[in-house]
Amino acid sequence: AVQLAESGGGSVQAGGSLRLSCEATRLNYCLAWFRQAPGNEREGVASIYTDNGTKKGTTSYADSVKGRFTVSLDNAKNTVFLQMDSLKLEDTAVYYCASEGDGLYSPGYRYWGQGTQVTVSS
Repeated sequence: AVQLAESGGGSVQAGGSLRLSCEATRLNYCLAWFRQAPGNEREGVASIYTDNGTKKGTTSYADSVKGRFTVSLDNAKNTVFLQMDSLKLEDTAVYYCASEGDGLYSPGYRYWGQGTQVTVSS
């Protein structure tokens, strides 16, 4: 099994930045960030492929975060990051890291972290 530990959540004013980290016991295939706000369904935010091959390094983003969020990997530390800039009120949610899935398709992910709260205020 893969264990995932998120960190870096917190409270920030609109327009500010946060960086989330997710340390995994191993990196395999694809890792992604999802988020869920109260009353909303979970949505894919960003994903990145880790394995060697044609998809390695390929990223995907939800339209709502393109140009503001950046997903990246530190293979030496088995860690995936989500840099969030120009944060908006609607970015408020619990953010989850997920492993061994495919892109932004939530049901495809096998392992999930506990989540970290991000709160954006005006």
